[in-house]
Amino acid sequence: VAAEFESDPADPTAPPAAPHASGVTPAAEQATALVDPLIDCLLPLALEGPARGDKLLPVLQTLRMVGNKPVHYIGLAVSGEWEPIVHGGVYTKLQGGVQLASRSTALNELEYSELVTRLRAMADEIGAEPEIPDMIEVMAEARNLHRFVAGHDAQLGVNLQTNGAPWAITTLLGALEKQGFDVRPDGRYVMPDGEGGHLFSLSTNVTLAEETTPRLTLLLDVPCVAPSRDGFGAMVACAKSLVGRLDATIVDDYNQPLSDASLAEIAGQVQDFYAEMNDADIPAGSIRALRLFS
Repeated sequence: VAAEFESDPADPTAPPAAPHASGVTPAAEQATALVDPLIDCLLPLALEGPARGDKLLPVLQTLRMVGNKPVHYIGLAVSGEWEPIVHGGVYTKLQGGVQLASRSTALNELEYSELVTRLRAMADEIGAEPEIPDMIEVMAEARNLHRFVAGHDAQLGVNLQTNGAPWAITTLLGALEKQGFDVRPDGRYVMPDGEGGHLFSLSTNVTLAEETTPRLTLLLDVPCVAPSRDGFGAMVACAKSLVGRLDATIVDDYNQPLSDASLAEIAGQVQDFYAEMNDADIPAGSIRALRLFS
């Protein structure tokens, strides 16, 4: 969308890498995760001279969103590497990036116009000269990216229907906690992935005021879970475990029982979906995917 990073040792089209064995992600990779040429409109900012992070950060904080699209910044440090801007750093150039699309919308003309106005005012404050990409090109890229996001916004659900009387919510809570679910403050039940995220969620399909429910829905947000975690397999295994624990039947949205063969067919479709996301350099569960599908 705009000029490539200068002196960037990383391939800007490569998906942001996972943290290294030490648990620390190198600054250059953190920078690419923040300002990513594949999903951000790049906004180069030429500085009049070297600038300290502690002077830059308060000003940069004033432009962090346009509409629902985040704006991030990285700096070319005196070490010659792009990195997230920190208080102790000294930077010779800056690079901004506004996300081209979110799950709900593409960056539009009004948002871009607002961005340009605010970016110029902010650049004046820090003594920088912004390079503004052509709006027509940016809008075309934003629409293309959102088309991809909309086409891969897949959520897969399997339902558990009681074989007898509706389940009491209080009884369910104990069974779900034994199964490993966490209850979130908003009342959602989620299955933790062991690293602070979650594999899938569960809905009781009733309001908090209800005391019983005849049906549960397990839901996998497919683009947000890495293939290596086998979110669909874990969700089906959980559903089968609950079948025995709760005396239930696994059914589809039309209340028809889901056979093992049907579930295996869906699992194959999930693998095809993952392959499509990989081909687009937006692997499911990656930082890139999480930014787009959050």
